[in-house]
Amino acid sequence: MEFFCYHRDRRDSLALREELLEAHWSYMDEYAKEMIARGPTFLDDDTLTGSVHILDLPDATAARAFAFDEPCYQAGAYRDVMIRRWRNLLGRTMWDFHGGRDGGDRYAVIGLGAGEPVDETPPADQEELIAYGPLLADDGVTWLGTAVLLRASGPEEARSVLTHDRYADVEVHNWAFGGRE
Repeated sequence: MEFFCYHRDRRDSLALREELLEAHWSYMDEYAKEMIARGPTFLDDDTLTGSVHILDLPDATAARAFAFDEPCYQAGAYRDVMIRRWRNLLGRTMWDFHGGRDGGDRYAVIGLGAGEPVDETPPADQEELIAYGPLLADDGVTWLGTAVLLRASGPEEARSVLTHDRYADVEVHNWAFGGRE
């Protein structure tokens, strides 16, 4: 089962996150085989705002354990965590992305659902998509939105990957490949 986890930073938690960076990376290293994508979100001035992790785990209990046992969460660096079932419609990891770690701006786009499912298949032009899939309820069927990692020329282009006016809310975050370089 694949899961999308988004840990949102607590305001003024940068010093704590920096202090726990090695512990965070070591924790993530334990999940290297399960990891589909990972990386920080940040503002235009590089201020960290959160961390995205997409993993293939045995069940919802394992996903919750992953999210809530994470060292930064345990230390209080995050204000909240979103955990949703997810389906990897590209069938690859971020490390398979042809663009690699560098080159171009990267974004995390999170569309929170409203009504009938939309964007159930990736756009025909997948060249700039890093990860793409629906956000699902614990039953693995009920559509709650769509989460996308992609390379784009700006936030407006990144937002355009999702159908306009079909979501209750759409968040666009600057995002970067995570992990040790």
